[in-house]
Amino acid sequence: MPRLWNETIETHRRDVRQAILDTTAELVAEYGLRSVTMARIAERTGIGRATLYKYFPEVEAILVAWHDQHVTGHLQQLADARASAVDPAAQLHAVLSVYAHIAHEMSHRHPGTELSALLHRDERVAQAQRHLHDLVRDVLTEAANAGVIRADVAPGELATYCLHSLAAAADLPSTDAIDRLVTLTLAGLRPDGCSPVNGWMNSGREAENTRIHR
Repeated sequence: MPRLWNETIETHRRDVRQAILDTTAELVAEYGLRSVTMARIAERTGIGRATLYKYFPEVEAILVAWHDQHVTGHLQQLADARASAVDPAAQLHAVLSVYAHIAHEMSHRHPGTELSALLHRDERVAQAQRHLHDLVRDVLTEAANAGVIRADVAPGELATYCLHSLAAAADLPSTDAIDRLVTLTLAGLRPDGCSPVNGWMNSGREAENTRIHR
């Protein structure tokens, strides 16, 4: 079979597969996980059911493949953000900012608890989460070595702190709010080890004392 013909067939298959993934995600968002069937996916995609079954055996397999694709893409986004920054401080800010915005995006893409439970039980997702933690840990290690962040806490622990803190971006209403969360998370990494909370409390007490003495 000619090479050009092979490439054309492979391109067509990739396009059909992508259409199946995107269509299934759209249907789940519109109708919920339990209402999506292989017949409905085939109809919306514009292909026969027999063709659909050549690509995937069931709805769950489609959703896992869709999620896996997005996880891989997000990890690449983080790696690109790190690579494009000029120094450890910029790398850290870029990676944490991109992660926060991803967390917000994903919460709106599949907010249902049923779908989340399905997608997060797969071992590949656990592996991706380890990869994410390792990436953030490595960025923090470089920042600590450069004196940009505190060195009295292990980078692995700081990575856990950052990821848990930035997960709150999922519930924030705006880009500005997400950016403020990133700033607050970075404040907890300051090399002087000063707790921002204590600083705010002291400032609040000073302001209150000033008002009282007036």
